[in-house]
Formats: sequence, C-alpha cells, structure tokens
Amino acid sequence: MKNLNGSLIILLLSVTIILPQNNQNENSKVDFTSSNLPIVVINTNGQIIPDDYKITADMGIIYNGEGVRNYITDPFNHYNGKIGIELRGSSSQQFPKKQYGVETRDSVGNDFSFPLLGLPSETDWVFFAPYNDKTLMRDALSYKLAREMNRYASRYKFFELVLNGEYMGVYVLFEKIKRDANRVNIKKLNPADTTGEAVTGGYILKIDKLDGEGNDGWYSNFLPFPQSNKQIFWQYHYPKPEDIVQLQKNYIKSFILAFESAMHGPYFADTVVGYNKYIDATSFADFILLNELVKNIDSYRLSTFFYKDRDSRNPKMFAGPVWDFNLAFGNADYYEAYLTNGWVLEYVSDFSNMPDWENFYIPFWWKKLFDESKFRNIIYNRWQQLRSTVWTNQNIMNMIDSLVVYLEEARIRNFQKWPVLGVWIWPNYFVGQTYQEEIDYLKNWLTGRLNWLDQNMVGGPSFVENEITPTKFYLEQNYPNPFNPTTKISWQTPVSGYQSLKIFDVLGNEVSILIDEYKPAGIHEVEFDASNLSSGIYFYKLQSGNFSAIRKMILLR
Repeated sequence: MKNLNGSLIILLLSVTIILPQNNQNENSKVDFTSSNLPIVVINTNGQIIPDDYKITADMGIIYNGEGVRNYITDPFNHYNGKIGIELRGSSSQQFPKKQYGVETRDSVGNDFSFPLLGLPSETDWVFFAPYNDKTLMRDALSYKLAREMNRYASRYKFFELVLNGEYMGVYVLFEKIKRDANRVNIKKLNPADTTGEAVTGGYILKIDKLDGEGNDGWYSNFLPFPQSNKQIFWQYHYPKPEDIVQLQKNYIKSFILAFESAMHGPYFADTVVGYNKYIDATSFADFILLNELVKNIDSYRLSTFFYKDRDSRNPKMFAGPVWDFNLAFGNADYYEAYLTNGWVLEYVSDFSNMPDWENFYIPFWWKKLFDESKFRNIIYNRWQQLRSTVWTNQNIMNMIDSLVVYLEEARIRNFQKWPVLGVWIWPNYFVGQTYQEEIDYLKNWLTGRLNWLDQNMVGGPSFVENEITPTKFYLEQNYPNPFNPTTKISWQTPVSGYQSLKIFDVLGNEVSILIDEYKPAGIHEVEFDASNLSSGIYFYKLQSGNFSAIRKMILLR
C-alpha cells in the first residue's frame, strides 16, 4: 500500500444504485459488493467535477492483484490519496457516463508519479468511459493492435468506478499521451533549449479539436482542398502551450512548413529532397494500416499525433501515437464507416464527400503520400508481415475473446447502470439487443474488413533498396511462415557494412549461409530455399557489426 498524507478513509459495505425509470428498463438496482476488476473509489467532497480545470479530490483503489477478488470492504491497498480530476472528451461529454482526466497528487497538491494499476509510473491518466461502444473494448483493442506492431500506444487496465458513493460502471485506465521514457520516448525539451542541436527536439504535435484548456498552435500554409478555405490547425502538445518558448515554436513551425512545402511541390517523392528527408515513412505506413484496419473515421483529421525527437537521436518526424477509437470497427453511421470495404483516407480526401457542417479536414499531403509508389510498397510489405505474425485472424479474435471473458461479470453491472443495449446511441450503425450480438458484430465486421484489405492492399511485394534509408536495424519475420519449401527474409540497416545471414537448426547447427558480404544501407531481401531440409523449427540470425538478431521460422511440409 502506498501511504500518502491526507489519505482517503471511506468504509463502504456495498454500493446500491437505483436508476431512474426510462422507456428501456424498469427501475434497476445494482448491488456492488466485489469484482474481479480493480475497484476505484473517488470522493470529490461535495464538489462538481468541471471541464477545463482540475479540482482536488480523494481517491482510493482496492486492487489485490490479478486473479484475486476485490471487495468493496477491503482497505485501499493500492492507492490512497489525493488526485486532480476534470471532465474530458468532446462529443462524449453529451453522454451521462462521463470520462475524466486524472492527475495523481501528493498531500499539498503537487504532481505525484504513481504506477496506477501496475502501469509504468506517471502522474497523468485518462479514466475512459465506454458508452456508445457497447463492446466496451474498441479503444483497448486498438491500442493492443498498435503495440503488437512494436509502436507505442497507451497501455490499459479495466476497472469499476464508484464516484461519491455511486456505482458508475466499467471504466478503462489509459495512459495520457505524454513525453516520458515509458510513453513517447523523446528528448526532454527545456525552455533554455533554443539554439543549435538542443532546439531540434523533442516535440509532440497534434491535429484535433480545440477542446480542453490552454490550446495553442498555428495554421498550415496549405489548404486541405482548393475548394475550401478551412485551414488545418497544428497544435502544440509537448511542450505544452504554456511551456514552449518562441524560438522553439519557430523551429517546429519551420520544420512542418518545410515538410508540407516539399509535399506540395513536384519533387515530393524524391529520395533526397522529398518526404523521406522529413518523415519516418514506416511509422506513417503503420499509422495508416492501424487506422484503416479498424476503419477509424476520425483518423487523419482528429486525434492525430506526431512526434519529433532531437536530431542526434532521430532527425525525422514520426506518425503517432494512435488515439481515440470508440467510433471504429463499424461503430458509426456516417462517412461509410460501417462498410468493410473502402479506404478511410481516400473517402475523406474526396471533397465531394465532405458535408457543409464538417469543420475538420484531412491535410492535403496524406493522399499524395498514400498514392506514391515507393510508400505503397512499404505499406504492402508491412501488411504482409503483420498478417503473417501478430495480425492473423486467430490472434485478433483471441484478443477479443480474452477481453470478453475478463469483462464477463463487470459488464453485466455496467449495463444495469447504463441500460444502452438495444438502444441507439450516437452514432451507432449497428444496435445489438444483447452484449453477445455486439461482440458478434465486431468479429464479423473485422473478418470482412481483413478479407477486403487482403484482397485490395496497395503496393507490391518488391523492395527498393536504398531509396528510403532506414533509421535503425531491424530483422523482419520471414514470409510466409510456416513455409514450404521457400520463404523470404527481409531486413533493414541504417549504415553500410559487412553482414551475414545464417540459418541454424534447433540444435544450433549451421545449415545454410544466405548472406556473407558487404551490404549498403537500405532495405534488403533474400529468398531461402529449404528443399533439402526436413520439416521442423529453424532459426535465422542477422549479424551486422555489433548488431545481431535472431528469429524463428517453421518449415512445414
């Protein structure tokens, strides 16, 4: 138990909630005495939780560990102290189930870093309230899929919330997007870092609505569409608007202007002066693939983040982290989000699809980037790699099934508190009468989406060496895997040098040498023919200078 001054002491034998009568349910009672999920108890001491600024409140958490039951009568054995809390979200604030921004604090109100529910220690958190997503899992599932790509996305933990003595249902703890060694791991930028190498990073930017407090940024010099005068607004996320100084603003604005100017010009695909000079193309391909897999209709236009590290660590801008997926997976009734076919990027890049009421457009360069042949090949190859490893149908369905089992008990209480099953909640396309119907719709939609993307993936399987120089070493998983009798192995190297790629059996015996020569920096690929080998597990090892990596593959005849 973490002992904090000014700790919260509340004795709750049970929490009983009487719901007001409505046209879906009779009066409903939720008896909440225990849970397989952590229990979070917040007391605002009579204060109303506001928007745009945090009030100080007390919070206690009952968390006896994974697989151990938590009782409302247990002591606050995980956290017992102060927090700052405010409402958060934009369109979600219309719902009666509110989500909150939370900051852990010490007894005198200062930020207090704490590993909430076992996540890496930090001060800023999101208490997400799934409401129009009746599976309760679309955001968590999306972040899990992103992390499976080896991209940072928020970790999560489900819990049940009691607020001022009232049971509030199932919530999800998310990490707020921040610069941190365990979140967006870029260089800290201090106010004094205004010249030379120091001013080059790190930064986090976003394109989003102007909700929340203290937003600031600048308008792009380039319109999203020639037919519209609505401008794209780049926002400072890190450093915060109140912390970033003018010379830092000047630097990052100049960087984005140079990138967008390059994309606007005729040589945007040039490997020296085009987009490759400014962005990490693979991160942008991954951003597209994740958002297109789940068909997130807000992607590219809203909740879209970018980050740039200090030049000595990496001089290019990265897309991400991904954020906000409650309207994904066919959960919206507009912009053809419910269809399993079609590209979101292409739909929102067509001005004729944009209604008069739309105020948030996609930057012009997304479509140019998406249509460029070398970039399409990056997308294609990443898709094939993901589909043969972490994004198989079976792996994704297993993720869903595990969450269904985990939430089996708590979701019943949640829908007693919030009787939305069988009720249209903006902007649902499908309205299931039961939780199982919502899960079945999610699975069926995803299966159809995966099939369409398999059949309509852009680009081709060829690799173009050295046209896009990688920024780090990486050994890809072979494809296909399992294989019979041939498979392809690809890797990337940021520097030229002597390289070897060898095959070993399970006993460590060398069975083949595929590469043993000097190779230039770039993306490389070789085909391995195992016609002379028996079925079984094999390993391939890449060695380049001090870098080495090993992966497993399966020969299945």
